[in-house]
Amino acid sequence: MTKLAISHVDEQHFRVSGELTRNSIGDERLLNNKLLTKHKIIYFDLSGVSRVDTAGLAWLIHSFAELKQQGIRLELQNLPEQLQNLMQLGQVTTLFE
Repeated sequence: MTKLAISHVDEQHFRVSGELTRNSIGDERLLNNKLLTKHKIIYFDLSGVSRVDTAGLAWLIHSFAELKQQGIRLELQNLPEQLQNLMQLGQVTTLFE
């Protein structure tokens, strides 16, 4: 298992790496409240994500909802194929478009 890591690239961009799975996310809240931005859109680069399960997808959906309540849109970049497949199966691909 590779621990989930979220690194702050700049005010608007974050790099997510490791596993987005039930075992790696635990009670992880979005960026542990590190998100202080004036921007209306933030980007998650998921190119470093090695594995995703349905709990990881649920975490992304929950993060999307939390940000939306703050008036911020979450856009995902470089989605791993495994995540794309889960999003299609769960019929949530349009949520992040």
